[in-house]
Amino acid sequence: MKVLWSVMVVVILLLQVRLWVGEGSYAQVWGLQDAIAEQRAENATLAARNERLYAEVRNLQSEQGAIEERARMNLGLIRQDETFYLVVEH
Repeated sequence: MKVLWSVMVVVILLLQVRLWVGEGSYAQVWGLQDAIAEQRAENATLAARNERLYAEVRNLQSEQGAIEERARMNLGLIRQDETFYLVVEH
């Protein structure tokens, strides 16, 4: 009888070790859940950035004024009949 109990205790301990340590264990599952949560947060940030970029591209494709405004702001575009004034703040 003692041998049977000893064998059962050893089997239960081995099953517990497999449950808590190794492949498919609770520790691994928790780690993967954390990694999934981090990846989803990063994906949401990147999706928002992509949507802003798509909106900008659609705006540039649809309106000529948007291209001109961008050229004025980023490249310093001045038309031939315009006068450039530089305002310097003290």
